[in-house]
Amino acid sequence: MLKLGVIGLSEGNGHPYSWSAIFNGYNPEIDCPFTVIPEYLDKENFPNNFLSHLGKVTHIWTQDKEKSESVANFALIENIVDEPQDMLGEVDAILLARDDAETHYELAKVFIENNIPLFIDKPLAYTLDEAIKIYSIGSKESLIFTCSSIRFAKEFSIKVTEGTNFVSATVMKSWEKYGIHVLEPVVSMFPNRGQLLSVNKVDMDLGLKVRVVEWEKLKAVFIIAGSMKAPIKIDLMNKNYSKSLIFQDTFYAFRESLRFFIGIIEKREKNIPKEETLEIIEIIDKGL
Repeated sequence: MLKLGVIGLSEGNGHPYSWSAIFNGYNPEIDCPFTVIPEYLDKENFPNNFLSHLGKVTHIWTQDKEKSESVANFALIENIVDEPQDMLGEVDAILLARDDAETHYELAKVFIENNIPLFIDKPLAYTLDEAIKIYSIGSKESLIFTCSSIRFAKEFSIKVTEGTNFVSATVMKSWEKYGIHVLEPVVSMFPNRGQLLSVNKVDMDLGLKVRVVEWEKLKAVFIIAGSMKAPIKIDLMNKNYSKSLIFQDTFYAFRESLRFFIGIIEKREKNIPKEETLEIIEIIDKGL
């Protein structure tokens, strides 16, 4: 069983709680500041639906000792460390569960240099230059697994090789942090999209942002709804049909992305191609 270390928190992101609990289980008597997390965890059967047979989160670091204690108490993590590098020699892999991408290089560097595999939360970086900089640390870029977990959503688990040539997708909040939640599934769903041609942007009233992305064989409109209420949704269209896919099962997507990460470490799964990740970051960058 692998020993895992978790690094967090960033504002508005409860992944250290949820990811750790998917391996360790959780204490329902302990408050979680992200109330939706115990709600969906409570619907699952532990340990049958969890990943406790694959690994255990044994160490945690956050920038705040009280926050570390909060995550550790909720997700049954035994060790709180004072600095991220204190996990070296203690864990087999790292869950870098922060989505403030500007911190990723500094937090990941020491682990990549010491050949420790990392799951780096979405997005890897906001700019293509920064993503390349992270991949350039050390000599083993294969140590880095990074994605939006929604890539693994069962609602989006299809491959479209022909028929659909237009996509419309919607997500809340910001382009740089949350656009990837729909951008990455679309890239994954359309392996035959061809070369990236252009990214155009329109900012509208009410905080709405629209990003129009064109590949050789696919056009997509990404609507970033800001503070307005909107589902994570992908609509597939052509002249003859339309199909709406709406993301619903958060636990499933998180669990399957974590399972895939463990599979990479154990050489049962093949990592997402670096070129695909860099294409996604390039689109984010051009849409800023």
